[in-house]
Amino acid sequence: MTETLDDEEVERRLPEDWERDGDEIVRVYEFDDYGSAVRFVNDVADIADEEFHHPEVVLRYDEVEVRFTTHDAGGITEKDLRLADYCDGEY
Repeated sequence: MTETLDDEEVERRLPEDWERDGDEIVRVYEFDDYGSAVRFVNDVADIADEEFHHPEVVLRYDEVEVRFTTHDAGGITEKDLRLADYCDGEY
């Protein structure tokens, strides 16, 4: 089982523009239009499937909210931070 990161480690390594919300990390991405937001969601979905680590994603017209946590570990893990970095690279 994957181990959760302690609070200090999460805060130290949390990518810019991401926030901690309890046992999740969250970021809202803004887009110029709906099509760009949908393409971003599809890119995130592809890597999430490959990693078998699926975020909660909320799609709105010109923004996408992404939330990561590792449910089976009960909190934030290395994988959550790595996939947050991936999302930032896609944006």
